[in-house]
Amino acid sequence: MDNSSKLHVTMLPWLAMGHLIPFLELSKYLAREGHRISFISTPRNIRRLSNFSSNLSPLITLIELPLPHVHGLPENAESSMDIPANKSQYLKIAFDGLEGPIAAILEGSTPDWIIYDYASHWLPSIAARLGVPCAFYGLFTAAMLAFLGPPSVSLGGEATWSTAEDLTVSPSWVPFPSNIVFRLHEVKHSLPENISGVSDSYRFGIALRDCEIVAVRSRVEFEPEWFDLLTQFWQKPVIPIGFLPPVEDEVNSTEWVELRAWLDKRRTESVVYVALGTEARLSQEQVNELALGLELSGLPFFWVLRELPGSTKDGRNMGMLPDGFEDRTRNRGLVYKGWAPQFRILGHSAIGGILTHCGWNSVIEALRLGRALILLPVMNDQGLNARLLEEKKIGLEIPRDERDGSFTRDSVADSVRLVMVEKEGESLRSKAKEAREMFGNRDENERCLDGFVRFLEEHKRKRG
Repeated sequence: MDNSSKLHVTMLPWLAMGHLIPFLELSKYLAREGHRISFISTPRNIRRLSNFSSNLSPLITLIELPLPHVHGLPENAESSMDIPANKSQYLKIAFDGLEGPIAAILEGSTPDWIIYDYASHWLPSIAARLGVPCAFYGLFTAAMLAFLGPPSVSLGGEATWSTAEDLTVSPSWVPFPSNIVFRLHEVKHSLPENISGVSDSYRFGIALRDCEIVAVRSRVEFEPEWFDLLTQFWQKPVIPIGFLPPVEDEVNSTEWVELRAWLDKRRTESVVYVALGTEARLSQEQVNELALGLELSGLPFFWVLRELPGSTKDGRNMGMLPDGFEDRTRNRGLVYKGWAPQFRILGHSAIGGILTHCGWNSVIEALRLGRALILLPVMNDQGLNARLLEEKKIGLEIPRDERDGSFTRDSVADSVRLVMVEKEGESLRSKAKEAREMFGNRDENERCLDGFVRFLEEHKRKRG
């Protein structure tokens, strides 16, 4: 293929590491195919990505745009990991302030395609004015995108979800039996107060309506009925790009040697890895019950307890862990502070399962290796992901109070033991191992990506 057929693609992800990293992985794949990438984000996020991966192609240009100052947004906050959840709308206001600078960049470069995220509802109109086609990159399950509803719902033309309880039942537009709904305690996280002037539902609606193609980070084999529903709703190509299983993350070698030494002392598939992502916040009571539940389970654990967004203190010196917990569990548990090399940890033979917040990135990383899933969703789409995984019988959700989301140490211990070691959990462990062929098969996943790239290339050829 000659160079004239190669693409220039502009990438614009939302300001969250769970979005930035998959956009970067897609960028690296396109660059390996010879396509040129302009990747736009803020200075601090660009530095984070550079630290995350030094293996960047010369075909990828990282473009820094400073966020405008917004009253209410903490200084130097450029990502959702920098702020508590109740500040997320301020970050969206700042992100919307990039509309003008991004328009100027696009006017000066005129790419062949723009691949964008849900938050930039203003981008398609800029692209249309410049005659540049757009692809929406959905970093969510097809089930979650379909749950948002057809255009008449997501764009606000049809009244729905007038109460929190409305979100706890299967929507009327889902024509088949489904348990993929929110719990009442999740609704307050999924529907934050809208002070940006634009609801998340509307952002999704515009992003889906005004693109030429919807790319979904999933596979039809995993959720066929939901892909069918999405295509019916939007009447345009909905292309699965596969799970985009991550490449090995880079990490300080000394740090990894120490962590690996701890894991090397454990039996194969005996350790439960506990990781609740970069943004999920548990209350003090929930942290206590989680800790005491891990202790009560009697099983080895590796717990990544990160600094809370908006806090200057980490989980240890805030006194979040119960008194004496680390001393009592020292011989079989490790509480690790900071950014952990999750890819390598999950890949160690000692890890048997993961207690996860159900972020789609973490689920993909775990299932690509066939790790059993203990589900503790906290915010955003995580509750819907948990229901989907339970429906597929490849995960078990820790029982919680439907209204306030509380759980007990006993429910944690019972869930961990059932998924990790008990006879009743054999089918879950087996299903997770079976999922490895779908989630972790790089050749099959790259075939999906190849189909997506062919669509982009063919569209350019037809446009001349």
